[in-house]
Amino acid sequence: MSDETIAARIERLVDEEQQLRDREQTDRSDPDALEEEAERLRAVEVELDQCWDLLRQRRALRDAGADPNQAHARDADTVERYQQ
Repeated sequence: MSDETIAARIERLVDEEQQLRDREQTDRSDPDALEEEAERLRAVEVELDQCWDLLRQRRALRDAGADPNQAHARDADTVERYQQ
């Protein structure tokens, strides 16, 4: 997967995240819709973290003179437990 492909995926996920957050404001009276959207929002946030992590790995490998294709997507537990 290329940097451009990952960046495009990030853009799509950011757009979806914004749409979900906007709908969250308008669906306040429908608890089922809110719960479903909250679950999807969490999944989008995790996938975004995974994409950013993969992109950072690829850039670091490239900067170190290594093959960026050696980067791999890490599982959700790993990327969600990073210290910021």
